Amino acid sequence: MLDAAQIEVVQLSLKVAGTAVAGSLPLALIVAWFLARSRSRLRMLVDAVVHLPLVLPPVVTGYLLLVVLGRRGLIGGWLDEHLGLVFAFHWTGAALAGAIMGFPLMVRPIRLSLEAIDLRIESAAATLGARPVLVWLTVTVPLALPGVIAGLVLAFARALGEFGATITFASNIPGETRTLPLAIYTFIQVPGGEAQAAQLIVISVAVSLSALLVSELIARRVKRLQA
Repeated sequence: MLDAAQIEVVQLSLKVAGTAVAGSLPLALIVAWFLARSRSRLRMLVDAVVHLPLVLPPVVTGYLLLVVLGRRGLIGGWLDEHLGLVFAFHWTGAALAGAIMGFPLMVRPIRLSLEAIDLRIESAAATLGARPVLVWLTVTVPLALPGVIAGLVLAFARALGEFGATITFASNIPGETRTLPLAIYTFIQVPGGEAQAAQLIVISVAVSLSALLVSELIARRVKRLQA
């Protein structure tokens, strides 16, 4: 059985990962559409920036977040003073770190799904009088839904397992920023903590596997409905 501290870690991890995914999805849809459809010269630069977290050490990403969004950071100080928004050493910072690290994994499958859509379908909807926003919501997004689901699952799993950027930007504060990977790391550093770490590892595997299975079931159902 899990003790109160372990239950708190699991609940916080799900909260952080869920917030990271929900917060980044709207931007991911816009960026994926831009990369899939735009012919702008900026597309290559945007693509490089989007995928930068995949090649940067997570600690570097966390440090850059701290410099920019810390309480004394370039933007963080203003947000704290005028809007009361705090990210550094707060669970919202852990969610932001997870969102940034998982963003490339969310954008790519959505982009691939958008690129696979026959543009004639969208054109047909437009010729029937549908406005671009309505075409996007009723035609484009539903057709790209398998990619959206895949992106959500990948980003959720990445946010759930994020360590380097989180511990650098949000620290390892019990009850505030100590997510599953940070708790596992903490337990294995303590003599006799291997059993608690093993329990959390099992939970991590179970949650990630469940998310993959659910996404596969949803994706299959969507494909049947679209057929």
